Amino acid sequence: MHPADAGHRLVRTRRIGPGHIFTVMTTPRSLLSAVRYFADLSVCNDYMRNLKWPDGRIVCSKCGADRIGEITSRSMLQCKSCRKQFSYKVGTIFEDSPLGLDKWFPAVWSIANAKNGVSSHELGRAIGVTQKTAWFMLHRIREAMKSGSFTKLGGTVESDETFIGGEARNMHTAKREKRIRGRGAVGKRIVHGLLERGGDVRAQVIPSTEQTEIHPIVLSNVETGANLYTDAALSYEGLAAHYVHEAINHAEEYVRGQVHTNGLENFWSLFKRCIKGTYVQIAPFHLQRYVDEEVFRFNARKTDDARRFANVMKTTVGRRVTYRQLCGIDGCGFMGLQ
Repeated sequence: MHPADAGHRLVRTRRIGPGHIFTVMTTPRSLLSAVRYFADLSVCNDYMRNLKWPDGRIVCSKCGADRIGEITSRSMLQCKSCRKQFSYKVGTIFEDSPLGLDKWFPAVWSIANAKNGVSSHELGRAIGVTQKTAWFMLHRIREAMKSGSFTKLGGTVESDETFIGGEARNMHTAKREKRIRGRGAVGKRIVHGLLERGGDVRAQVIPSTEQTEIHPIVLSNVETGANLYTDAALSYEGLAAHYVHEAINHAEEYVRGQVHTNGLENFWSLFKRCIKGTYVQIAPFHLQRYVDEEVFRFNARKTDDARRFANVMKTTVGRRVTYRQLCGIDGCGFMGLQ
């Protein structure tokens, strides 16, 4: 058994600069050990301190000075130059939250490692907060799970789209006749994905499947000359000038040698299982955040729970989303049954 799982705290200290002693700790390996490990707020603060200031030079969030004192009774820091008091949460997704880091860290661990996601109702019951608070927490964490890269996908890449929305067979007859016109994709949201075989997936919500939407995405994310496998949609016509492009007609077959999009179909299956089984309803305005959540977990599928948690925590710094941004834009206040 790993020592952290046994409830032991592995600690070593090092002095960096005058007056600053940093505690370097290992991370736990399971949710149970994580809850025990981060139950102490001083441990959480030490973790954030090492995360935000790895070189040991704590700087003021207001004036940038490095003459910082610590108010131990309140777990706060104070700048000796401008007298500004600030917490370890400032400059992270946790900023301005009244909840302690001892609740935030288990929440991050849970959503980073739950294959089918965690609903706000479930998280609220688990850590002792309301559903509304848990919903806001989860969206903050999804902001940290958002990934981006300037490196293009190469080798063999699959490209495909999926449609997110209510199924016609689950609608009342009158509603189905009113909403469904032509193809079953009408009225649904479109998510486009690119998958490098054996590597990462990238996905984003798009307004349509026209060539004007698809081509720029593929060209900006896939190396020229790569093998590009798609379905027979007309939106991919013309890409053969840049890639070794082959298409599979799903009306006739799903696999032809190495030509298929089954890797992306697997990702869509995981994503839709997450929606149908856990979140049930998603407001279109928030769909991209749920896509980012599933993309993060899929791309980190070959790592362990502790590494996934650490990867999310690294990106909590420098990102923030407010409740107004989540619910105030375009009058969106819908939370569904998430």
